[in-house]
Amino acid sequence: MFAWRRTAVRKRVVVNLADKAFSGILWAKRGPLLVLRDVELLEAGRAPQPMDGEVVVERAKVEFTQVLTGGGG
Repeated sequence: MFAWRRTAVRKRVVVNLADKAFSGILWAKRGPLLVLRDVELLEAGRAPQPMDGEVVVERAKVEFTQVLTGGGG
């Protein structure tokens, strides 16, 4: 049913929230949380901002997730 979640782990994704998005490697799913590494913060009207460390996002706040293919990693 949710096979994309399994296949997306360790791939580059864009996790879209209501007011911003994160581009990074979906490193792990831990209960209600997504753990991203090698992350850039994406906000309208601004250049992508690299982020240090891991970013943890609550799944309930995710509007949709894009799995990137090709040269992105």
